[in-house]
Amino acid sequence: MDSSQLLGITTFTYLFSTILYAVIFIFRAKNLGPATTAFTCIAFLIQTAGIALRWQESYQMGIGHAPLTNMYESVVFFAWTIILFYLFLEWKFKVRVIGAFAVPFAFLAMAYASFSSGISQEISPLIPALQSNWLIAHVITCFIGYAAFAVATALAIMYLIKNASASRNVTDDSTLLATLPKLTVIDDLTHKSMVFGFLWLTVGIITGAVWANSAWGTYWSWDPKETWSLITWFIYAITLHARYTRGWGGKRIAWLAIIGFASVIFTYYGVNFILSGLHSYGSQ
Repeated sequence: MDSSQLLGITTFTYLFSTILYAVIFIFRAKNLGPATTAFTCIAFLIQTAGIALRWQESYQMGIGHAPLTNMYESVVFFAWTIILFYLFLEWKFKVRVIGAFAVPFAFLAMAYASFSSGISQEISPLIPALQSNWLIAHVITCFIGYAAFAVATALAIMYLIKNASASRNVTDDSTLLATLPKLTVIDDLTHKSMVFGFLWLTVGIITGAVWANSAWGTYWSWDPKETWSLITWFIYAITLHARYTRGWGGKRIAWLAIIGFASVIFTYYGVNFILSGLHSYGSQ
């Protein structure tokens, strides 16, 4: 069995995890919680094995490098970091229903990686600009931040759904929303996720600047991806500043979390395919 087969299996395991979390949410089947978490952990381990095997396969081909260098590999790693951060959040705060909103992001990422005809699954040699020890540091830090923002968006969607019900004076006990945490809890988790993501994104931008100086002789060249990374950073910086100084919360923060993640997606995906620049290799 090769890495592509293991990662293909991961796509369907994340789909099944999504269904299980949806069952917990829709039917209030809390008794399924431990089994669902265990299954998601197994799916995560399968994906981890697939990533490790792909890394090994690159060395067997004589072009050994971390599997983080093209669109396929980065999408797979994005899904991996989303599940990692979600499982940490579930373990830390014991709120499994978040999985019904967060795990689908990982499934969609894996589905795109597995079934899209627009990206290649081949293991390719590194171009000279990527042959740097800064590659792993930059990619890992950025994607941990992206994963936290994805989960923050899942939480923001939860908040908006529950808040809409509350504004209509619908009693939670008679709806699906009875399984969701209180609005204050969701708001706090959204904020914590954005803070965590913002810190890692900041480190990611810094490591990227150091890497750029090593590869191209300049820390910042206003490449489209660099520019959009900075725009994304400012969106989250303004959001967190507004919360700390203006006391913003609730719907405002929820919508800003969604807007911020839209910027993340454009920075990560849209720039590669719409705008040309030094990071265009990401579309391979």
